[in-house]
Formats: sequence, C-alpha cells, structure tokens
Amino acid sequence: MAEELSFPTGIGTSDPTSISLLGQDLAGDLMGEVGFGELAYWLVAGRRPTRGEVRVFEAVLVALADHGFTPTAIAARLTYLSAPESLQGALAAGLLGGGSRFLGVTEDCGRFLADTLAGAGEVTDYDALALDAVTRAKQERRLVPGLGHPVHKEQDPRTPVLIRIATEEGLHGPHLRLFEAIGRVHPQVLGRTLPLNGAGVCGAALADLGLPVEMLRGFALLARAAGLLGHLAEERRRPLGMDIYRTVDRNAVYEP
Repeated sequence: MAEELSFPTGIGTSDPTSISLLGQDLAGDLMGEVGFGELAYWLVAGRRPTRGEVRVFEAVLVALADHGFTPTAIAARLTYLSAPESLQGALAAGLLGGGSRFLGVTEDCGRFLADTLAGAGEVTDYDALALDAVTRAKQERRLVPGLGHPVHKEQDPRTPVLIRIATEEGLHGPHLRLFEAIGRVHPQVLGRTLPLNGAGVCGAALADLGLPVEMLRGFALLARAAGLLGHLAEERRRPLGMDIYRTVDRNAVYEP
C-alpha cells in the first residue's frame, strides 16, 4: 500500500465550496472584518494582533510605502517603460532593489538591536549599552544601521511620530529604547550627529512587536509594493520613464 502523502500547513486550504485561512472561514469570518495590515501581521506572527499592535504595524507600513524617486521607484518605472506588458516584472524590479541602502535597513537595524540586547542580559542603562554597541561597530568598521539619511540631515520626520504611536499603545519596548539611546550617544563615538532614520525606527518598532527579525525586510517590501504600484499607475497617467532614459543616454560619455 502506497504511503499517504501529507503536507501540513497552518496558513490556508480550500475545498470545492470553501476557503480556510488561519483556521477561519475566509468568506464568512475575514472578508470585510479584518484589514489587510492585521491579516499580514497574523499570517507571519501566527496570532491575531491587538488593536494597538495593528496601529503600530500599519504606521510602519505607511512610513515605508514611498520615499519619492528612490532607485527602487526608478527601476520599476524604467522596467515598465521597457516591458509595459509586464506589470509584475516592473513591480519585481523595484522590490529587488530593497537592500542595505534602501528598505533593507529595517531588518538590518532590527537585527543589530536584537543582537545587542541578546548579549546584554537585564538592561538597566540603555545609554551605556548603546555606547558600547556603537563603539564596537566603529572599531570593527561597521555602520550602525538606522543612523543617517541621504535627504533628512537633521531629523527624519517619521521617527518621532512612530515612537509616539508606540508609546501611546504601550509598545515602546527595549528595541525602541536602545535605538533612542543610540541617537543620544553616537556623537561621542562618531564625532558627528546623525538622525535616526525612518527605516531604522520601523525595524525597532517591528522588533518590539515580537516579529522575527529575519522577516522584517519582508514587511518593508510589503509596504513598498504599494508605493511602487502607485509609481507605475502614475507612469501610465504621466510617463517619465522615457525622459529618465533619454537624459542618461544623451549624457553618457565614453571613457576608455
């Protein structure tokens, strides 16, 4: 007798008459009752978030949705120019650019904070812990993720707002506290003052929600997918891709 195959999942299944998602009836229990942000959190965390967690989580998604003509947006627009029949290709092109300089900082910062806290035991002095972490990063010639921004040189406007929302919801936890401490002490080590950027504070907030740091870049990409769709919709209404391409092409200089 052939062995019966089994592929367990806690996400979702379907049969000819129904769809089950997270143990709920999709059509009867979730549609119209659960927001997309709440569902995204639930899918990854494996538990339904509280109202406060949803507010913080969705604030993160809004904060990361768009930041103007970043390389991710330009890549999406130029891919759409080249292959207008492939919306999915244009969207994917933008998402593939989520790395250590754009979007990926969310995960990098969350991981940096989590690793620092993991080796600290019970923290009583966040400033001392932050000072040690920044000093070690400098000695090892590593950047401290979450510090600095190419546009916002003094303060990223997203940072204080997300900290305020997390505080209001009782979710201002150790990762955000350590991140704020890094903002206070890093000038002593680096000799200059850099702003705490929005991607970094999002990573700290997501880590305080108890979400796995290995998944944080995925949330940044989830948020940016909406922004990229907006860019592609605008590209259809008011094309800029050809101008971007021609500007670079006409100013290209061959240097052997």
